[in-house]
Order: sequence, then C-alpha cells, then structure tokens
Amino acid sequence: LDLSNCSLHSLPAEMAEATTAIVLDLTENPLSDLPSDTFLGFTLLQQLMVPQSLQCPGGREAWQEERIHGSHRLCQGQENPCNGSTGPGMEELGGAVGQGVTPDPFDPVTPLQFVSPVLLCPENAACAPAGPGLTQCLCHSPFHGYKCLREGTFPILLFCGALGTLTLALSLLLWGTQRRKAKTS
Repeated sequence: LDLSNCSLHSLPAEMAEATTAIVLDLTENPLSDLPSDTFLGFTLLQQLMVPQSLQCPGGREAWQEERIHGSHRLCQGQENPCNGSTGPGMEELGGAVGQGVTPDPFDPVTPLQFVSPVLLCPENAACAPAGPGLTQCLCHSPFHGYKCLREGTFPILLFCGALGTLTLALSLLLWGTQRRKAKTS
C-alpha cells in the first residue's frame, strides 16, 4: 500500500480497513506521531517504511530488522510477540504461547479478545499476535466472555426469547393504555 508523499499529518481512520497489507509505505509525509494502536490488526505487515523521525511501531523488538535508508526508516520482518516464555495458565494454541507485551498500557479492552499490556493470558486463553508489538488473548473453545471465564455458547435462544417476550408485553401494555386515551379524545 503506497501512501508516500500524500501530505498526511496523521493517518486516516480508513487505515483500520487495510489490515491485510503486507507492505506499507508512509515516507515523504509530515507525520509527527503514530499512536501505539495505529497498526492494531496488521498481523501480515512485513515491511513498513516511515519518515526517519518516527520509530518503528512496537519498538525494535517488534521487528527483525530496523534500518535507516535515506530519508526514511525501514521496519522489516514483523516478530511474533507471543514467542516469549510461558507463564501460569498458558497452553499451546497453534504454536503461539507466552506472555504478550504492548508498548501502551492503555490499549482498549474488547470482549473475547483484549490487547494485553505485560499481562499473562487467562487460563482458558492463549496469546496471539495483534500487530507490531501488540498481542491479544484468544479464548479456547468452548470458553467466551470476560477473561474467557464463561464456558459453553452464548444462550442466544434464551436471550432473544426473553427480549422478545418483554418487548411484546411492553408493547401490549402501552397499546392498551394509549388506546383508551385515543377513544376519549
């Protein structure tokens, strides 16, 4: 993805849709800073070129090679941050084990998957890469929910049934009370 010389002062929000990019060129742009979560989800990114004034996202340990080439910095060969030592509650999941480290402890937490700041994954989860220097904990099947503590599947039928019944009851109640007022007017 060639975004060189596009006069970008910051990366556009649409950048989050380009997570399948393998090569990304951001050179010749007046970028001043790249937030740590800018490349969240860019697990396939193997070559990133940024202006020389910027550091490679995730730091030196997130890339196999970092070098200055002319007026830009080349970050090449994204490392798997999960290849660290195993900790309590860690089990193999597709060969990715270990503790995840991110450069920013304020990364957002989302259900079923969360970006981990120097945190071991819970017992029912395993570390997986989430971008340069970023990790996420993915729940083992059949676990889900907060910290992968809920076992089984989400009770969709029970949830939808209760929600539908409540909606129908409330609708009938409002229809009945409002209908009486409409007849008297």
